[in-house]
Amino acid sequence: MCNGLRRILILLTVALAGSACATSEQWADWRQHPTHFASSEHFGFSMQHRGANPTPHVSQRDVEKANAESWWGEPIVVRPEQIFTN
Repeated sequence: MCNGLRRILILLTVALAGSACATSEQWADWRQHPTHFASSEHFGFSMQHRGANPTPHVSQRDVEKANAESWWGEPIVVRPEQIFTN
């Protein structure tokens, strides 16, 4: 009985700690989308561009995929001259 109660307490603590890390905008995004990423391409792009990279590496294909799949999340802002062709 004590182990079951301990497990429930640990799970509740983890859930509370995890929920405290998101902003209201992030929660709104989560409610609108059933998954974290729109596709495997979205995941790959996000993993390559995580963190503060002053010069993002974006291809025309990335832009087309993002538009076609309606990627969500914080946008990567690039100027047209920064987009390279494949």
